[in-house]
Amino acid sequence: MRYLKWDETLFKNENVFDPDYLPEVLLHRGMQLTALAANLRPALRNSAPIHTLLFGPPATGKTSAIRTIFSELKEYGICTVYIRCPLVATAYKVMARIFECVCNHQPPQTGVSITRLYDSICSKLAEDGKVLVVALDDLNFLEADVANEILYILLKAHEEYAVKIGIVAAATERVMLDMKTGAIFHPDEIYFPLYDESEIRDILRQRVKLGFYDGAMTDEAFDRIVELTAKVCDLRFGIYLLRMAGIEAENRASRRVEVKDVEIVYEGGTKVFLAKSISALNSDERETLKIIYSIKGDVNSGDVFKILKSEVNMSYTRFYEIINKLERLRLIDVVMGRKGKGRTRYIIKKYDPRVMLKALMEY
Repeated sequence: MRYLKWDETLFKNENVFDPDYLPEVLLHRGMQLTALAANLRPALRNSAPIHTLLFGPPATGKTSAIRTIFSELKEYGICTVYIRCPLVATAYKVMARIFECVCNHQPPQTGVSITRLYDSICSKLAEDGKVLVVALDDLNFLEADVANEILYILLKAHEEYAVKIGIVAAATERVMLDMKTGAIFHPDEIYFPLYDESEIRDILRQRVKLGFYDGAMTDEAFDRIVELTAKVCDLRFGIYLLRMAGIEAENRASRRVEVKDVEIVYEGGTKVFLAKSISALNSDERETLKIIYSIKGDVNSGDVFKILKSEVNMSYTRFYEIINKLERLRLIDVVMGRKGKGRTRYIIKKYDPRVMLKALMEY
Protein backbone atom coordinates (compact mmCIF):
# COMPACT_ATOMS: atom_id res chain seq x y z
CA MET A 1 0.00 0.00 0.00
CA ARG A 2 1.25 3.47 -0.87
CA TYR A 3 0.90 6.24 1.67
CA LEU A 4 1.03 9.96 1.11
CA LYS A 5 4.38 11.40 2.03
CA TRP A 6 4.45 13.84 4.93
CA ASP A 7 4.54 16.79 2.55
CA GLU A 8 1.88 15.52 0.11
CA THR A 9 -1.67 16.80 0.34
CA LEU A 10 -4.90 17.02 -1.65
CA PHE A 11 -5.33 20.64 -0.56
CA LYS A 12 -4.01 23.46 -2.66
CA ASN A 13 -5.25 26.01 -0.11
CA GLU A 14 -7.03 24.61 2.95
CA ASN A 15 -7.85 28.13 4.17
CA VAL A 16 -10.54 28.24 1.48
CA PHE A 17 -12.65 26.01 3.73
CA ASP A 18 -12.32 28.18 6.84
CA PRO A 19 -15.59 29.76 8.06
CA ASP A 20 -14.07 33.26 7.81
CA TYR A 21 -12.65 32.85 4.30
CA LEU A 22 -13.82 35.57 1.92
CA PRO A 23 -13.62 34.74 -1.81
CA GLU A 24 -12.64 37.48 -4.23
CA VAL A 25 -15.91 36.94 -6.10
CA LEU A 26 -19.09 36.51 -4.04
CA LEU A 27 -21.27 34.40 -6.32
CA HIS A 28 -25.04 34.96 -6.65
CA ARG A 29 -25.12 38.04 -4.44
CA GLY A 30 -24.53 40.73 -7.02
CA MET A 31 -27.87 42.43 -6.48
CA GLN A 32 -27.41 42.56 -2.70
CA LEU A 33 -23.83 43.82 -2.99
CA THR A 34 -24.91 46.55 -5.41
CA ALA A 35 -27.69 47.68 -3.07
CA LEU A 36 -25.45 47.74 0.00
CA ALA A 37 -22.72 49.62 -1.88
CA ALA A 38 -25.25 52.22 -3.03
CA ASN A 39 -26.39 52.79 0.56
CA LEU A 40 -22.84 53.27 1.83
CA ARG A 41 -21.49 55.22 -1.15
CA PRO A 42 -22.40 58.63 0.39
CA ALA A 43 -19.59 58.04 2.90
CA LEU A 44 -17.11 58.50 0.02
CA ARG A 45 -18.47 62.05 -0.36
CA ASN A 46 -18.25 62.63 3.40
CA SER A 47 -22.04 62.42 3.63
CA ALA A 48 -24.18 60.29 5.93
CA PRO A 49 -24.61 56.67 4.74
CA ILE A 50 -28.06 55.13 4.56
CA HIS A 51 -28.78 52.81 7.47
CA THR A 52 -29.25 49.27 6.20
CA LEU A 53 -30.66 45.99 7.50
CA LEU A 54 -29.45 42.78 5.85
CA PHE A 55 -32.21 40.28 6.50
CA GLY A 56 -32.51 36.57 5.74
CA PRO A 57 -31.86 32.99 6.91
CA PRO A 58 -28.43 31.90 8.21
CA ALA A 59 -25.67 31.12 5.70
CA THR A 60 -27.05 33.28 2.91
CA GLY A 61 -24.07 35.62 2.47
CA LYS A 62 -24.92 38.53 4.79
CA THR A 63 -21.59 38.51 6.61
CA SER A 64 -19.61 38.03 3.40
CA ALA A 65 -21.45 40.95 1.80
CA ILE A 66 -20.57 43.22 4.72
CA ARG A 67 -16.93 42.19 4.67
CA THR A 68 -16.69 42.62 0.89
CA ILE A 69 -18.05 46.18 0.90
CA PHE A 70 -16.16 47.12 4.07
CA SER A 71 -12.88 46.09 2.47
CA GLU A 72 -13.58 48.56 -0.34
CA LEU A 73 -14.56 51.32 2.11
CA LYS A 74 -11.23 50.88 3.90
CA GLU A 75 -9.40 51.37 0.60
CA TYR A 76 -11.03 54.80 0.42
CA GLY A 77 -10.03 55.64 3.98
CA ILE A 78 -13.50 55.28 5.49
CA CYS A 79 -13.52 54.33 9.16
CA THR A 80 -15.34 51.00 9.55
CA VAL A 81 -16.08 48.86 12.60
CA TYR A 82 -17.28 45.27 12.28
CA ILE A 83 -18.82 43.72 15.41
CA ARG A 84 -19.98 40.12 15.85
CA CYS A 85 -22.85 40.58 18.28
CA PRO A 86 -22.76 37.00 19.66
CA LEU A 87 -19.29 37.84 21.04
CA VAL A 88 -20.47 40.89 22.99
CA ALA A 89 -23.20 41.01 25.61
CA THR A 90 -23.48 44.65 26.62
CA ALA A 91 -23.76 48.05 25.03
CA TYR A 92 -20.53 48.98 26.84
CA LYS A 93 -18.59 46.21 25.07
CA VAL A 94 -19.95 47.32 21.71
CA MET A 95 -18.97 50.92 22.42
CA ALA A 96 -15.53 49.84 23.65
CA ARG A 97 -14.94 48.02 20.37
CA ILE A 98 -15.96 51.13 18.39
CA PHE A 99 -13.71 53.27 20.60
CA GLU A 100 -10.75 51.00 19.92
CA CYS A 101 -11.19 51.24 16.14
CA VAL A 102 -11.85 55.00 16.02
CA CYS A 103 -9.29 56.13 18.61
CA ASN A 104 -6.66 53.48 17.72
CA HIS A 105 -6.14 52.30 21.29
CA GLN A 106 -8.02 50.34 23.89
CA PRO A 107 -10.19 52.16 26.42
CA PRO A 108 -9.22 52.09 30.10
CA GLN A 109 -10.22 48.82 31.73
CA THR A 110 -12.12 50.45 34.59
CA GLY A 111 -13.68 53.72 35.64
CA VAL A 112 -14.93 54.86 32.23
CA SER A 113 -18.65 55.12 31.54
CA ILE A 114 -20.30 54.37 28.23
CA THR A 115 -21.14 58.08 27.98
CA ARG A 116 -17.44 59.02 28.16
CA LEU A 117 -16.57 56.42 25.53
CA TYR A 118 -19.30 57.78 23.29
CA ASP A 119 -18.06 61.35 23.80
CA SER A 120 -14.49 60.35 22.94
CA ILE A 121 -15.60 58.51 19.79
CA CYS A 122 -17.69 61.40 18.49
CA SER A 123 -15.06 64.00 19.39
CA LYS A 124 -12.40 62.05 17.49
CA LEU A 125 -14.66 61.68 14.44
CA ALA A 126 -15.44 65.40 14.49
CA GLU A 127 -11.78 66.32 14.88
CA ASP A 128 -10.74 64.10 11.95
CA GLY A 129 -13.77 64.98 9.84
CA LYS A 130 -14.45 61.29 9.19
CA VAL A 131 -17.58 59.28 8.53
CA LEU A 132 -18.01 56.09 10.56
CA VAL A 133 -19.78 52.94 9.35
CA VAL A 134 -20.63 50.35 12.02
CA ALA A 135 -21.68 46.78 11.19
CA LEU A 136 -23.67 44.93 13.85
CA ASP A 137 -23.64 41.35 12.58
CA ASP A 138 -26.17 38.90 14.05
CA LEU A 139 -27.88 41.78 15.82
CA ASN A 140 -30.69 39.48 16.96
CA PHE A 141 -28.22 37.75 19.32
CA LEU A 142 -28.19 40.85 21.53
CA GLU A 143 -30.79 41.22 24.24
CA ALA A 144 -33.52 43.61 23.07
CA ASP A 145 -32.65 46.29 25.64
CA VAL A 146 -28.96 46.16 24.65
CA ALA A 147 -29.76 46.39 20.93
CA ASN A 148 -32.07 49.33 21.52
CA GLU A 149 -29.53 51.14 23.69
CA ILE A 150 -26.65 50.87 21.24
CA LEU A 151 -28.78 51.75 18.20
CA TYR A 152 -30.23 54.81 19.92
CA ILE A 153 -26.81 56.05 21.03
CA LEU A 154 -25.34 55.75 17.53
CA LEU A 155 -28.38 57.24 15.82
CA LYS A 156 -28.34 60.38 17.99
CA ALA A 157 -24.69 61.19 17.25
CA HIS A 158 -25.48 63.49 14.32
CA GLU A 159 -27.73 65.65 16.52
CA GLU A 160 -25.43 65.83 19.53
CA TYR A 161 -22.03 66.02 17.82
CA ALA A 162 -22.77 66.71 14.14
CA VAL A 163 -20.91 63.54 13.16
CA LYS A 164 -22.04 61.08 10.50
CA ILE A 165 -22.48 57.43 11.48
CA GLY A 166 -24.01 54.77 9.25
CA ILE A 167 -25.33 51.48 10.65
CA VAL A 168 -25.36 48.15 8.83
CA ALA A 169 -27.24 45.53 10.82
CA ALA A 170 -27.51 41.86 9.84
CA ALA A 171 -30.13 39.56 11.35
CA THR A 172 -31.98 36.30 10.78
CA GLU A 173 -35.03 37.58 12.64
CA ARG A 174 -36.36 41.03 13.40
CA VAL A 175 -35.16 42.75 16.54
CA MET A 176 -37.91 44.23 18.71
CA LEU A 177 -37.28 47.97 18.86
CA ASP A 178 -38.78 50.16 21.56
CA MET A 179 -40.75 53.25 20.60
CA LYS A 180 -37.82 55.62 21.19
CA THR A 181 -35.43 53.70 18.93
CA GLY A 182 -38.04 52.68 16.35
CA ALA A 183 -38.98 56.33 15.87
CA ILE A 184 -35.52 57.16 14.47
CA PHE A 185 -34.25 53.87 13.01
CA HIS A 186 -35.73 53.30 9.56
CA PRO A 187 -33.19 51.15 7.71
CA ASP A 188 -33.34 50.18 4.08
CA GLU A 189 -33.87 46.40 4.03
CA ILE A 190 -31.91 44.10 1.72
CA TYR A 191 -33.17 40.52 1.65
CA PHE A 192 -30.83 37.53 1.33
CA PRO A 193 -32.80 34.46 0.19
CA LEU A 194 -31.72 30.85 0.54
CA TYR A 195 -29.41 29.56 -2.18
CA ASP A 196 -31.05 27.09 -4.53
CA GLU A 197 -29.33 23.85 -5.53
CA SER A 198 -27.74 25.24 -8.69
CA GLU A 199 -26.33 28.21 -6.74
CA ILE A 200 -25.02 25.86 -4.04
CA ARG A 201 -23.32 23.82 -6.77
CA ASP A 202 -21.66 26.92 -8.24
CA ILE A 203 -20.38 28.15 -4.88
CA LEU A 204 -19.07 24.76 -3.74
CA ARG A 205 -17.44 24.24 -7.16
CA GLN A 206 -15.67 27.56 -6.68
CA ARG A 207 -14.32 26.36 -3.33
CA VAL A 208 -13.18 23.04 -4.83
CA LYS A 209 -11.24 24.83 -7.58
CA LEU A 210 -9.61 27.20 -5.11
CA GLY A 211 -9.00 24.69 -2.33
CA PHE A 212 -8.13 21.34 -3.94
CA TYR A 213 -5.62 20.34 -6.58
CA ASP A 214 -7.07 19.43 -9.97
CA GLY A 215 -8.63 15.98 -9.97
CA ALA A 216 -8.55 15.61 -6.18
CA MET A 217 -12.35 15.55 -5.89
CA THR A 218 -14.35 12.95 -7.83
CA ASP A 219 -17.55 14.09 -9.52
CA GLU A 220 -19.53 11.52 -7.54
CA ALA A 221 -18.22 12.80 -4.19
CA PHE A 222 -18.90 16.41 -5.18
CA ASP A 223 -22.44 15.60 -6.33
CA ARG A 224 -23.13 13.86 -3.00
CA ILE A 225 -21.94 16.89 -1.05
CA VAL A 226 -24.15 19.18 -3.15
CA GLU A 227 -27.10 16.86 -2.52
CA LEU A 228 -26.55 16.82 1.26
CA THR A 229 -26.04 20.59 1.37
CA ALA A 230 -29.18 21.33 -0.66
CA LYS A 231 -31.19 19.09 1.67
CA VAL A 232 -30.39 21.23 4.71
CA CYS A 233 -30.15 24.52 2.74
CA ASP A 234 -27.01 25.57 4.59
CA LEU A 235 -23.93 26.42 2.55
CA ARG A 236 -21.68 26.28 5.63
CA PHE A 237 -22.43 22.59 5.97
CA GLY A 238 -21.32 21.91 2.40
CA ILE A 239 -18.04 23.78 2.88
CA TYR A 240 -17.47 21.84 6.09
CA LEU A 241 -18.10 18.52 4.30
CA LEU A 242 -15.65 19.43 1.53
CA ARG A 243 -12.86 19.97 4.02
CA MET A 244 -13.59 16.96 6.22
CA ALA A 245 -13.99 14.62 3.23
CA GLY A 246 -10.60 15.82 1.97
CA ILE A 247 -9.02 15.11 5.34
CA GLU A 248 -10.66 11.66 5.44
CA ALA A 249 -9.28 10.85 1.99
CA GLU A 250 -5.80 11.89 3.11
CA ASN A 251 -6.12 9.76 6.24
CA ARG A 252 -6.65 6.66 4.11
CA ALA A 253 -3.75 7.68 1.85
CA SER A 254 -5.96 8.28 -1.17
CA ARG A 255 -5.17 10.75 -3.88
CA ARG A 256 -8.84 11.45 -4.59
CA VAL A 257 -11.88 12.26 -2.47
CA GLU A 258 -14.54 9.63 -3.09
CA VAL A 259 -18.17 9.14 -2.04
CA LYS A 260 -17.16 6.83 0.81
CA ASP A 261 -15.12 9.67 2.32
CA VAL A 262 -18.21 11.90 2.27
CA GLU A 263 -20.38 9.23 3.87
CA ILE A 264 -17.84 8.55 6.62
CA VAL A 265 -17.65 12.19 7.71
CA TYR A 266 -21.34 12.96 7.16
CA GLU A 267 -22.77 11.67 10.44
CA GLY A 268 -20.02 12.93 12.71
CA GLY A 269 -19.83 16.18 10.79
CA THR A 270 -23.57 16.68 11.03
CA LYS A 271 -23.46 16.35 14.81
CA VAL A 272 -20.63 18.85 15.13
CA PHE A 273 -22.35 21.23 12.74
CA LEU A 274 -25.71 20.92 14.54
CA ALA A 275 -24.06 21.80 17.84
CA LYS A 276 -23.44 25.31 16.50
CA SER A 277 -27.11 25.81 15.61
CA ILE A 278 -28.31 24.28 18.88
CA SER A 279 -26.12 26.75 20.80
CA ALA A 280 -28.33 29.55 19.45
CA LEU A 281 -31.43 28.04 21.10
CA ASN A 282 -32.80 28.56 24.60
CA SER A 283 -34.17 25.73 26.75
CA ASP A 284 -37.76 25.99 25.44
CA GLU A 285 -36.54 25.98 21.84
CA ARG A 286 -34.31 22.97 22.43
CA GLU A 287 -37.16 21.11 24.11
CA THR A 288 -39.45 21.85 21.15
CA LEU A 289 -36.82 20.57 18.74
CA LYS A 290 -36.34 17.43 20.85
CA ILE A 291 -40.08 16.68 20.80
CA ILE A 292 -40.28 17.18 17.03
CA TYR A 293 -37.43 14.77 16.36
CA SER A 294 -38.70 12.24 18.93
CA ILE A 295 -42.06 11.77 17.21
CA LYS A 296 -42.01 8.91 14.73
CA GLY A 297 -43.69 9.32 11.35
CA ASP A 298 -45.54 12.48 10.31
CA VAL A 299 -45.29 15.42 12.69
CA ASN A 300 -47.95 18.13 12.75
CA SER A 301 -47.78 21.34 14.75
CA GLY A 302 -50.92 20.54 16.75
CA ASP A 303 -49.45 17.35 18.21
CA VAL A 304 -46.21 19.10 19.18
CA PHE A 305 -48.09 21.97 20.82
CA LYS A 306 -50.23 19.57 22.91
CA ILE A 307 -47.10 17.93 24.30
CA LEU A 308 -45.43 21.26 25.07
CA LYS A 309 -48.54 22.71 26.67
CA SER A 310 -48.83 19.74 29.00
CA GLU A 311 -45.12 19.81 29.91
CA VAL A 312 -44.26 23.52 30.16
CA ASN A 313 -47.65 25.24 29.77
CA MET A 314 -46.45 27.12 26.69
CA SER A 315 -48.75 29.62 24.98
CA TYR A 316 -49.56 29.12 21.31
CA THR A 317 -48.07 32.52 20.45
CA ARG A 318 -44.74 31.49 21.96
CA PHE A 319 -44.95 28.09 20.25
CA TYR A 320 -45.54 29.79 16.88
CA GLU A 321 -42.47 32.01 17.43
CA ILE A 322 -40.31 28.98 18.24
CA ILE A 323 -41.43 27.04 15.16
CA ASN A 324 -40.64 30.05 12.98
CA LYS A 325 -37.18 30.36 14.52
CA LEU A 326 -36.41 26.66 14.06
CA GLU A 327 -37.43 27.00 10.42
CA ARG A 328 -35.26 30.10 9.92
CA LEU A 329 -32.30 28.21 11.37
CA ARG A 330 -32.94 25.45 8.80
CA LEU A 331 -33.47 22.81 11.50
CA ILE A 332 -36.97 22.00 10.23
CA ASP A 333 -39.28 22.76 7.31
CA VAL A 334 -42.96 23.62 7.68
CA VAL A 335 -45.56 22.84 5.01
CA MET A 336 -49.36 22.99 4.91
CA GLY A 337 -51.23 19.73 4.40
CA ARG A 338 -54.54 17.99 4.97
CA LYS A 339 -55.57 16.34 8.21
CA GLY A 340 -58.97 14.74 8.07
CA LYS A 341 -61.36 17.29 6.62
CA GLY A 342 -59.20 20.24 7.57
CA ARG A 343 -55.67 21.50 7.05
CA THR A 344 -52.70 21.62 9.40
CA ARG A 345 -49.04 22.57 9.41
CA TYR A 346 -46.73 19.57 9.04
CA ILE A 347 -43.19 19.80 10.37
CA ILE A 348 -40.51 18.17 8.23
CA LYS A 349 -37.30 16.96 9.89
CA LYS A 350 -34.29 18.11 7.87
CA TYR A 351 -31.77 15.87 9.63
CA ASP A 352 -31.54 12.24 10.67
CA PRO A 353 -33.53 12.10 13.97
CA ARG A 354 -30.93 9.85 15.59
CA VAL A 355 -28.14 12.34 14.84
CA MET A 356 -30.21 15.35 15.94
CA LEU A 357 -31.27 13.75 19.24
CA LYS A 358 -27.70 12.75 19.98
CA ALA A 359 -26.51 16.31 19.29
CA LEU A 360 -29.21 17.67 21.62
CA MET A 361 -28.25 15.18 24.31
CA GLU A 362 -24.57 16.11 24.15
CA TYR A 363 -25.13 19.87 24.12
